[in-house]
Amino acid sequence: MEGSLLEPTLYVIKGMVILDNDGHRVLAKYYDKNIFPTAKEQKAFEKNLFNKTHRSNAEIIMLDGLTCVYYSNVDLFFYVMGSSHENELILMTALNCLYDSVSNILRKNVEKRTLFENLDIVMLAMDEICDGGIIMEADFKAVLQRVALRTDDIPLGEQTVAQVLQSAKEQLKWSLLK
Repeated sequence: MEGSLLEPTLYVIKGMVILDNDGHRVLAKYYDKNIFPTAKEQKAFEKNLFNKTHRSNAEIIMLDGLTCVYYSNVDLFFYVMGSSHENELILMTALNCLYDSVSNILRKNVEKRTLFENLDIVMLAMDEICDGGIIMEADFKAVLQRVALRTDDIPLGEQTVAQVLQSAKEQLKWSLLK
């Protein structure tokens, strides 16, 4: 009986993937080298995952021994994978943080073209959310602060007083230098 209980672990996430509407990889991070050690195996899994989910209205699927939660928007599919015994709510929290972060980085214009234009910041956000399979952050606002999104890109209502003052100083400095 005791052997059937699994030790709790911080390594919750096995992978995070963003695919386009054709099932091709846009961005992928796999954290467990034992599951899909080669790029060929990863791509085969992604193709199978996309084929099972692209016409579905569900938010969760069990596939190849993994629990996968997903969300689609326009021409992108967002996936977060964990082990088969992982809590789906934890995986969904990471997925929501990923999607909300990307949505804010892309200024609510979540589509493939704008994601490619901001790929560096999106990759940084993904790294802030999960490091080596451990969820580091689940609040998209904290992720946005950490990826150092330019303050002029953040709506005024979401900026701190220090950010507003810094932005005003920068504008004043540039107007005096002209």
